[in-house]
Amino acid sequence: MLAGWAAGRTRALIPGFGQQTWKTPAVIVDSVDTVVIGAGIVGLAVARALALRGREVLILEAAETFGTGISSRHSEVIHAGIYYPRGSLKARLCVAGRDRLYEFCERFAIPHRRCGKLIVATSQDQLAELEAIQAAAAGNGVPLQWLNSAQARTMEPEIVCEAALFSPATGIIDSHSYMFALLADAERHAANVAYHSRVAAMWLENHSILLAINDDERPTLRARMVVNCAGLHATQVAATIEGFPTDCIPRAYYARGHYFALAGKTRFRHLVYPIPEPGGLGVHLTLDLAGQARFGPDVEWIETLDYEVNIERANRFYAAIRRFWPQLGDGQLVPAYAGIRPKISGPGEPAADFRIDGPSHHGVASLINLFGIESPGLTSSLAIGEHVAEIAQGAGLIASSGQQAS
Repeated sequence: MLAGWAAGRTRALIPGFGQQTWKTPAVIVDSVDTVVIGAGIVGLAVARALALRGREVLILEAAETFGTGISSRHSEVIHAGIYYPRGSLKARLCVAGRDRLYEFCERFAIPHRRCGKLIVATSQDQLAELEAIQAAAAGNGVPLQWLNSAQARTMEPEIVCEAALFSPATGIIDSHSYMFALLADAERHAANVAYHSRVAAMWLENHSILLAINDDERPTLRARMVVNCAGLHATQVAATIEGFPTDCIPRAYYARGHYFALAGKTRFRHLVYPIPEPGGLGVHLTLDLAGQARFGPDVEWIETLDYEVNIERANRFYAAIRRFWPQLGDGQLVPAYAGIRPKISGPGEPAADFRIDGPSHHGVASLINLFGIESPGLTSSLAIGEHVAEIAQGAGLIASSGQQAS
């Protein structure tokens, strides 16, 4: 569990903001300034941001290594910031995070490529939607180039469309290398990670939060600040906090997205996206850094976490893809993998914004919850880390100098 990490380490508690005290058995083996729950892309970025500001950070991860959940089952796309409502967290953090991410990739030699993408209208009645996407992107400070059908075919000769938008800021990334670099840089700044460490329960205490790990029924760790970056499990983790207001925990919805790979080589050089659909961005064509093409994700609402690829979805993929690439032949799609989006808005509801809830939202001075961090979570991750650090600073947990508050 945490014994290896805690051996030989002694920490003095740092005075913090008062909270309601809950009766808990006093069996504490160690204390730490900050616990980040979850070692996915966002959790690692948050841990790094806090470590860079002088926090002593322990990352708790239930799995055997980092990035085994959402972070290993997505498109590996660096988004430009096109689709999100102006002023929303998704819009602001995606645009800021995109620029930081490209800089991070250059600095740490993370494999990536600014390949650009085309958003295509495949019928006349979609042109108005394409215009709306261009206007929304401009509102977020993301310029898109309008292409007529012939111009789009010049870039991708095999696509069929009435018009398209070209996004030069969109790219692809090796997400595993990115996570490895995030963790390494966090560890260089005194962060630590404990795997096989599931948070089973938490209690509010004056100036801190107590945590029980795995099968422990009593707390074994005290943290002055906890950041819940548990992804698909974030609402469940929040519900383990004794006395935490339930109306501050949104309902969780799961939207599974399937991916199918293209058998053989592809001649595509750019990503190709259709007009967005409810719950997602539509079945789009993405490329990996080796040039392999894959399609997805679709949107399938499910009740429980299940990563099985439903092969019957392939028929829908063929129909959707052939609207912009009619040359796709029968049998060319091979099942790849499935991912699950941690949504906090359900079927038929408007897409929810990121929820990054600090003390001003729920009244607990030592806690920050991250809910609904789906796409563009990867692109936004470095900006999300900074945003969390700013919330902590505003709560007095981090001094403005970047050092720990005293």
